[in-house]
Amino acid sequence: MSFNDLGLTPELARAVAEQGYTTPTPIQRAAIPGVLAGRDVLGGAQTGTGKTAAFVLPILQKLATQSGRLPRALVLTPTRELAAQVAESARAYGRHVNLRTQVIFGGVSERPQIEALRNGCDLLVATPGRLLDLAERSLLDLGQVRCCVLDEADRMLDMGFIHAIRRILKLLPRERQMLMFSATYSADIRALAARSLREPLAIEVAPRSNAPAERIEQHVYRVPQEHKRDLLVELIVSGNWHQVLVFTRTKHGANRLTQGLVAGGVCAAAIHGNKSQAARTRALSDFKENRITALVATEVAARGLDIRELPHVVNFELPNVPEDYVHRIGRTARAGGSGSAISLVAPQEAPLLKDIERLLGHSLPVATLPHFTVNPPRRSAAPATPASATGGVPRTPVYRAEPRRHGRRPSPRGHGTQSALPRARRPG
Repeated sequence: MSFNDLGLTPELARAVAEQGYTTPTPIQRAAIPGVLAGRDVLGGAQTGTGKTAAFVLPILQKLATQSGRLPRALVLTPTRELAAQVAESARAYGRHVNLRTQVIFGGVSERPQIEALRNGCDLLVATPGRLLDLAERSLLDLGQVRCCVLDEADRMLDMGFIHAIRRILKLLPRERQMLMFSATYSADIRALAARSLREPLAIEVAPRSNAPAERIEQHVYRVPQEHKRDLLVELIVSGNWHQVLVFTRTKHGANRLTQGLVAGGVCAAAIHGNKSQAARTRALSDFKENRITALVATEVAARGLDIRELPHVVNFELPNVPEDYVHRIGRTARAGGSGSAISLVAPQEAPLLKDIERLLGHSLPVATLPHFTVNPPRRSAAPATPASATGGVPRTPVYRAEPRRHGRRPSPRGHGTQSALPRARRPG
């Protein structure tokens, strides 16, 4: 089956072919005809299976040509990056049709976005916060929207956008087409669908959409937390990796790991919520253009990042929520490709690993640690020590952190085992 067989116009089919796609994915084969027929759709599919094209293509076809200045179709996304990428896809697929796509999100000046909306918009892609802000200040009129999409709906619920979504839906005409697309297909999503959709066409491509794509090779390295950075540097350098997306739990951890990778000779940048939108955009662009090797991200990048042929994803730290593991590793093996997902698991993360394996329904294979150099966490006179291939770690000089007394720094306590001592600050 080709995209022409789905009822798309020659202009849209040509644009799809120019993007390098010839065969529609299962979610696209199921959803595109339903959207074109005017049905509400509730779509669940594995991450990276082409959900964006499944709703963008039929929406572009239904919009047909420009009409007035107000948006007639609306796509809501949970993150700025996803909003920007959906808009980029819409412009690429709509390059041969006379339609205007605009994108609005927070973290940047609203003035250019307001001016763009005044110039006219057919398809609007937005994050809930900025959209609601402009609408409630009468700077955006949603009265002509005839089709609304909730993209990555489960993530929007996770991020607490449910109340904003309800307020936005009240601003739309009663007679509208509603589409919900999501990487997971939970009870919360079904409840939201029951309130928002009318007799929807339910599409669940995978029997269990909490499972990652089968083409992802997954394995685990069991390694002490303080040696993860050294192992990651070894994997990147010895494996000659040219592109790897690395996930951490916290923004501070992302910054610290980025500095450590750069110190180890790996070109890296961080992307998280504390970064300005300009910095996030620049880091993502550098990563896509292979100007940097490692992009270190928090959950802000776990959804929506569409990087063509991304070969490697690393969980530097396991997520607290098992479903986030699926979303993280879903950044690789997209659109029929293949990829590798590696998790660095410290002893204290064993319960998190069990939760993930319970969600997946199987254990993740444990790989043998390669030989790699363990560098002291802080500057030390002791030479770097190689780690054994069996995972045992020779003793290295460390310091035990002690409670401060009268503002004094902790003092060194000699040597100890890696597993028994916490990572300590450098003595004064």
